[in-house]
Amino acid sequence: MSTKPIEMNTCTPSTFDKVTRFRHFLTSAGHASRSILSLLAAPAAQPANAHPGLSRSLSAAAGKGAARAQSSGGPFGLEFQVLPPGEFQMGSNNGYDNERPVHRVVIGRPFQMGRCVVTQGQWQAVMGDNPSYFKGDDLLPVEQVSWEDIQQFVSRLNALRDGYRYRLPTEAEWEYAARTGEPVDRANGIDEQAWYADNSGGKTHPVGTKKANAWGLFDMYGNVWEWMQDCYDPAYYAASEVQDPSGPATGPSRTHRGGAWGTAADFCRSAFRIGCRADARYNITGFRLVRARTY
Repeated sequence: MSTKPIEMNTCTPSTFDKVTRFRHFLTSAGHASRSILSLLAAPAAQPANAHPGLSRSLSAAAGKGAARAQSSGGPFGLEFQVLPPGEFQMGSNNGYDNERPVHRVVIGRPFQMGRCVVTQGQWQAVMGDNPSYFKGDDLLPVEQVSWEDIQQFVSRLNALRDGYRYRLPTEAEWEYAARTGEPVDRANGIDEQAWYADNSGGKTHPVGTKKANAWGLFDMYGNVWEWMQDCYDPAYYAASEVQDPSGPATGPSRTHRGGAWGTAADFCRSAFRIGCRADARYNITGFRLVRARTY
């Protein structure tokens, strides 16, 4: 495997064309994305019973995973998994340069991570519109949302003052949750857990239809890339903190994790990381949330 890091600092097709395995990914991601900035001032809907279909979907899929963590409900049908504190070796010696050096990371407190990526129905309930390219089911992941757009979504959730503070996960939290305490950085049965280039049919799929990982989280690999809270720096691991690292303090790009419906299996790994400009929108990129109590 080439050790040159894959970067999306500009998120332009010419950047991606340098990597052959991204070509299908690019072809689909190149559809024009309409701006949703004019929609960000729309009033938020009320959270009660906003997305009952998701709970039913996850309940039906629960037998597919081996969840070992407690789940917790949230507004607009959001569901969270309470994950334990712990430590792990972050990165990979078998991947790209930006996945090294492998280093010890400690997650110092329990945290709650979304069981699924945010759906189109949830985005619609909060923001009042649906910017996604693939449509037809409220349980499809929302995509064509930038990191900056997501901050508006998060602000509206936090305005509810429901006792929690919502945000995107850090890279460390995401990789910790994806690994589920295991040293390997690949899913145990990629076809069972992920929609990716070999099985997606060139489109997204409703969340929770693949097997959950061992901690009860769905679609950690494939379906859509996931925005992280962190700024992206390919060399950050050499200076990373051990305790609850939150990434570089500044930078024009934000990190993506997990792979998507159009990517090869090699990119659907817990250690694989890429950077993308914070205002970029593509139909291969969505997000999931984490939250912590404010009292």
